Amino acid sequence: MIKVIVADDHELVRSGIEHILGEDPEIQIVGSAATGEELLRQVGEKTPDVVIVDVNMPGMGGVEACRRIRSRHPDVRIIALSVYTGGPIPRHLLETGIDGYLSKHCPPQEMIQAVKSVYRGKRYLSADVATHLALENADGQPSPFTRLSKREMEVTLLTLQGKSIQEIADLLSVSPKTICTYRYRIFEKLGIRNDVELTRLAAKYGLLNGNGG
Repeated sequence: MIKVIVADDHELVRSGIEHILGEDPEIQIVGSAATGEELLRQVGEKTPDVVIVDVNMPGMGGVEACRRIRSRHPDVRIIALSVYTGGPIPRHLLETGIDGYLSKHCPPQEMIQAVKSVYRGKRYLSADVATHLALENADGQPSPFTRLSKREMEVTLLTLQGKSIQEIADLLSVSPKTICTYRYRIFEKLGIRNDVELTRLAAKYGLLNGNGG
């Protein structure tokens, strides 16, 4: 059972997230918080496996809360949740050592997937966040990842997580043949031939920032 604490200052948002995650039999909600200070107290008391943190909470705020949790509780996996998918905030948070970053517009299934991924020691970025990071990285060099559509970026990220073609097809509710078509387009657009080259390119452009995996 994956123990989760949800932190968001909007009760409606918090309740919605708890409901989504609580529907999964592998996830248990052990606490909720409306401020960074309250979140820190709960993490100390309830030893969660994963925390989901709204970046824009009052008090010390989500960014500082993430930093302190990483410092004091290094085994706790942190997923930041924000309306910001571009600009300095995602990169700044990733540099503090968080394990995942989700857009508040992500579908429910993606939130569940993110919790399970970071619990297993992998990094999880929603596709729109990953696209912005790829755009902003590599010392100003144009990123080849800008050539990918959102769906192609989703397939890319799932491939980088080690998912098989069948697993990706199941997650995206399409056929394996469709995933193979996406992979062909991705490799063609990126100028690569296999998953090893994809991993190298992703590391170069900031889609892999190796904290676990």
